[in-house]
Amino acid sequence: MKSLKVRDHMATRLITVQPHTNVVEAMGLLLENGISGVPVVNDNAQLVGVLSEVDAMQAVMQDSYYDESVGIVADVMTSPAETVDPNEDIYSVAERFIAERRRRYPVVNESGALVGQISRRDALRAAHSFLMHTDKVEVEGA
Repeated sequence: MKSLKVRDHMATRLITVQPHTNVVEAMGLLLENGISGVPVVNDNAQLVGVLSEVDAMQAVMQDSYYDESVGIVADVMTSPAETVDPNEDIYSVAERFIAERRRRYPVVNESGALVGQISRRDALRAAHSFLMHTDKVEVEGA
């Protein structure tokens, strides 16, 4: 039977930023890559937070209101980040996606190192693939 563990369905080629990255530079990465958030890691690849579009927007709003420089990622990121374990079951993660209304979760190993990211689409794709290969679903026209 096909695995339904996070480690088998997570993205592993990630765009990341560091806490000292300028927010404007990080915003550019979000826009250039069509992503809505990015993990923030330190020099040892340890996850220290997440920068979302909302975090970046709040920085811009603060900048315009207080007429200050936008600053660095560490000042506006969400920390600590909600994470999942690579051995967690996809269906458990799907329940979290529904309950917490998150788009993605960073995946960290037992030492706290970022090893991947799982999105709602990844979880949906895994469940779809599993269901298509079981007797639970009749495909129209098959």
